[in-house]
Amino acid sequence: MSNQWDPKTYLAFADERTRAAAELLARVPIEAPGRVIDLGCGPGNSTALLASRWPGVQLEGLDSSPEMIDQARQSDVKADWSVADIAGWTAATLYDVVYSNAALQWVGDQTALLPRLMQAVRPGGVLAFQVPMNFDMPSHVLMREVAADGPWAAKLSGVRNIVLMSTEQSFDILEPCTASLDIWETEYLQVMDGPDAVYRWVSGTGLRPFVQALDDAERDAFIQAYKARLNVAYPMRESGKTLFPFRRLFVVARR
Repeated sequence: MSNQWDPKTYLAFADERTRAAAELLARVPIEAPGRVIDLGCGPGNSTALLASRWPGVQLEGLDSSPEMIDQARQSDVKADWSVADIAGWTAATLYDVVYSNAALQWVGDQTALLPRLMQAVRPGGVLAFQVPMNFDMPSHVLMREVAADGPWAAKLSGVRNIVLMSTEQSFDILEPCTASLDIWETEYLQVMDGPDAVYRWVSGTGLRPFVQALDDAERDAFIQAYKARLNVAYPMRESGKTLFPFRRLFVVARR
């Protein structure tokens, strides 16, 4: 199975995924930027928020997934779309706002990454990002446990996984290169409908590297084992609703 992102799977929870993007954008204190880039823009749902707040801005959307960029190009958002990996991205010019919604956790060394992204921001401009803080929540703990427990353990031992920062780490990394920092955490209690709701959520994001490393038979067995544990950790209520706590870290850093 190729290492692809599926825009339809990702957008199955479009409202929940866009909510954090909107709340991050609401705290960006830039009224009339000239240039804005959305790093890890996905299918363009977060980029649409930027275009709505700043009509006519010179807007770019960048993502490492050709599938996501193809979906973004089919939207009504007026932006320059490009396929590139944030880890290797170098800004050709300075931006008033460098924005990223739930993407930087996929990039490696945050200690080097965040100062590099700040260098792409003009003086007085802003780096704004949010990342999940759920690596130690059951959804991800069980993912790693199932990966380590089954006959696929050797195959999954080197799977690329997300890299998370604490609030304090983010502050310490960014403080030397910023004029001001606005950092906060929010835990959402996501109310989800139908069976296997948490599985359907993670299948569009964090689960991808695991299932894409397996062949068909192994993948099916892995998914069934993982679903069984998820449904114990996140039981569906009689109403068909499942409660899924989800914590996120938000940062708005002014250069």
